[in-house]
Amino acid sequence: MKNEKAISKRSALNVAMGAAFMMAMAAVGPGFLTQTATFTGKLGANFGFAILICILVDIVVQLNIWRIIIVSGKHAQVLANEVVPGLGYLLTVLIVIGGFFFNIGNIGGAGLGLNVLFGISPENGAIIAAIVAISLFLVKDALLVVDRTVQGLAVIKILILIYIIAVTTVPYQSAVQHTFLPSNIDFYSIVTIVGGTVGGYISFAGGHRLLEGGVHGSQYLKTVNEGALTGIGVASVIRVMLFLAGLAVVVSGHQLDASNPAATIFKVAAGEFGYKFFGLLLLAAGMTSTLGSTFTSVSFLDYHMASETNPRWRRWLIIGFIAAATIIFYFIGNPAKVLVVVGALNGLILPIALAILLIAATSHRIMGQSYHHPVWLLISGWVVVIFMAFAGIRTIMSIHI
Repeated sequence: MKNEKAISKRSALNVAMGAAFMMAMAAVGPGFLTQTATFTGKLGANFGFAILICILVDIVVQLNIWRIIIVSGKHAQVLANEVVPGLGYLLTVLIVIGGFFFNIGNIGGAGLGLNVLFGISPENGAIIAAIVAISLFLVKDALLVVDRTVQGLAVIKILILIYIIAVTTVPYQSAVQHTFLPSNIDFYSIVTIVGGTVGGYISFAGGHRLLEGGVHGSQYLKTVNEGALTGIGVASVIRVMLFLAGLAVVVSGHQLDASNPAATIFKVAAGEFGYKFFGLLLLAAGMTSTLGSTFTSVSFLDYHMASETNPRWRRWLIIGFIAAATIIFYFIGNPAKVLVVVGALNGLILPIALAILLIAATSHRIMGQSYHHPVWLLISGWVVVIFMAFAGIRTIMSIHI
């Protein structure tokens, strides 16, 4: 994982597209499948409002974070330490813990996907998926290989969802109406879906991928914006498509199986064939999110870019991160409920992490004397911080009640 000092604009665009898909696919992993199916079953068309908020928050968060990281040329935890000494270590703990728990679900999701496709036990499937993921990180030009793998799996995800929507009767009018004029606003669903698709490690997946691909400095801002918007667009399309597929099943009167709500959507929509498609989607989601979670979490643990001088250190971090998650899944099983809860926790982490970077963005000591962060990004960023903090507090209060 070599961090070049300077790269061409064409190479920068390639890295930006890799970062875009890494961020997007990390955002729509097994956790997102579970969360979306669960809340669609509970809220019906009203869950479209949470999806809308998620997309708006995604735009603000990613454009802010990508820009701040690339202009400064520093990882998020380094920026945090420069804002307040020691704050970066706290941010690292929060991000890595959330990323690790999600990785249990990610690797478990890939294992369950293999179980659906080939009848392999989910535990053995998780081991196979872990070996493949580790192998991708250990090959020559690992980040390039990871980028291409994630992009290929993204195409598979989209094609599967297009098929499922095509064979179901989607209530588009109800979906649009309740998305913009919801009759019931559920803050827990908003915090959870935002946390599971924008919060925690996912916020930094794209920015850190760009940085480690050699893209840093204000000269790359146009490329950074293109990459961020591409990633947001891809993730948003997948979010909306899965929501519509789930809504079609729910309004037809079917009850989603609480133990595996996402599988019910595909089985009802297309029978056994659809269930096999679900297995393929789950495998793709599990693998892409495992790669994204592992890369981003390890980039937080690797403070001084040890991979530059001691690549073995980075490799052992990667192996340990994936192996530990696999072992826990093997002995505990599918943490479907954990994925929803961790999503909510990531939603609580988001306002803290974003606030730290917004403070850094206004510091000439950190960003350089000539840089001025766009006012609209600062204002919208603080609006997201306040809204997510408010929604998070409402969520905690509702849990205690």
